[in-house]
Amino acid sequence: MRIALRPSFLTTLPLSSTDTPFGANFIEENGRLSANKRPHSVCNGGLSFNHHVHASPFKLGIQIPTRMTIQNVADTIKSLPIPSEEGTEIFIMSQKSCEIQNICEFNDLFMEFVSEDELDLALKLLSNLSSYGLVPNCRTFSIMIRCYCKKGDLENAARVLGQMLGRGCNPNDATITVLVNAFCKRGKMQKALEMVELVGRNGRKPTVQAYNCLLKGLCYVGRVEEACEMVTEMKKDSLIPDIYTYTALMDGLCKVGRSDEAMELLSEAEQNGVKPSVVTFNTLFNGYCKEGRPLDGIRVLKKMKQMNCTPDRISYSTLLQGLIKWGKIRTALRTYKEMVSSGHSIEEKMMNTFMRALCRRTWKEKDLLEDAHQVFEKMKNELQVIDRSTYGLLIQALCSGNRTSEALANLHHMIGKGYSPRAITIDVMVQALCHSGGASEALCVLGHGIRFSRISFDLIIEELNEEGMWFSACNVYGLALKRGIKPTKRPR
Repeated sequence: MRIALRPSFLTTLPLSSTDTPFGANFIEENGRLSANKRPHSVCNGGLSFNHHVHASPFKLGIQIPTRMTIQNVADTIKSLPIPSEEGTEIFIMSQKSCEIQNICEFNDLFMEFVSEDELDLALKLLSNLSSYGLVPNCRTFSIMIRCYCKKGDLENAARVLGQMLGRGCNPNDATITVLVNAFCKRGKMQKALEMVELVGRNGRKPTVQAYNCLLKGLCYVGRVEEACEMVTEMKKDSLIPDIYTYTALMDGLCKVGRSDEAMELLSEAEQNGVKPSVVTFNTLFNGYCKEGRPLDGIRVLKKMKQMNCTPDRISYSTLLQGLIKWGKIRTALRTYKEMVSSGHSIEEKMMNTFMRALCRRTWKEKDLLEDAHQVFEKMKNELQVIDRSTYGLLIQALCSGNRTSEALANLHHMIGKGYSPRAITIDVMVQALCHSGGASEALCVLGHGIRFSRISFDLIIEELNEEGMWFSACNVYGLALKRGIKPTKRPR
């Protein structure tokens, strides 16, 4: 007779609840089991697992009934906040009353633990397989392979595949793909190809999904030519490449500076009715920008929109970074505005890089100064972290554009943020103030205790002399000497 219990069969209780009937029963049971700790060892498929059949669920303050279903166990393990030793102890205790009547029920529970990443718990369950009087079937082996792949134990995963084939069990496509993908992700392409060859000898040809894993792996280790040949083999086997096939190969080509060939593959995919994804286009953006051809990336962006594929944050960020790197600042500004209007955010590091590039360009192209100032104000309004170099370059740009009051305000803001301006920033600021007759403002900057260079002291002394403020000029000269600097200009 089977007893179905509610999924919430483990009830959280205060630690003091051990005086309840259930708590008292478990104290007695726990004591009896602890006194009879018998190692339980089961060998399965050449692998041995050992554990002591004991548990102490009381440190969690929980309650376990006398009978439970497989779903009860699965639901309880999933409800634990963090996979831990306590989860294993609960499971070991629950095994005594859990009903597993056939291999299908065992596989369901086994798969549940693997899916929830309770891998050690899954292997512990596997070690008890023979104690249930059960024999593994094809699905059991498939789940074992998935479990070992998740653990990163690819040697055992490959061994299980060999045992599986030796028993006449043919792995399904999903199992082959999982195993091949695991080897490819670790760069073990030879082993991945051996697995495909092994199942191929048993009449199992790789699917498009398995090929995609191999293609991605080959491209990852730089074996692009082999990847191209593999796509040709796919077509000979009447397998139709999908968007993942094209994207994997395009990514490999872009990484070795063959973005034009990748673009040809995009056209081929389009002709074959395969719709490219945003990831496909991002691959091309990355390739063209790495090759120093970000404007070609902008042309791809236009094509992307024509194909009704919406650029994401990565699309814009990749292009923006490439445009800045290769000095295409005006195009970068247009891309930035488009990115912001599309609702995408830009990370602080890139914003600072963009601002610095924009400020440097304003020294030659004055019409960009207002754009630079607007971008800077947006950064401040969004409370982004602005680094010292960005502040300094903006102040220099504003001074160069005769916007001295704004430059001075940003200098005070910079100092208020705890930054110490570089000497060149102070020199430019003092020069701008003195040229505009603002010697008093220059003295205020000096009052911040910032280290002035000889150039700045000379500028202030000269301006004070011209304004007839000789006493102030003497004070500034004395301050310079006190700081170990001898100005070339003297008070009159």
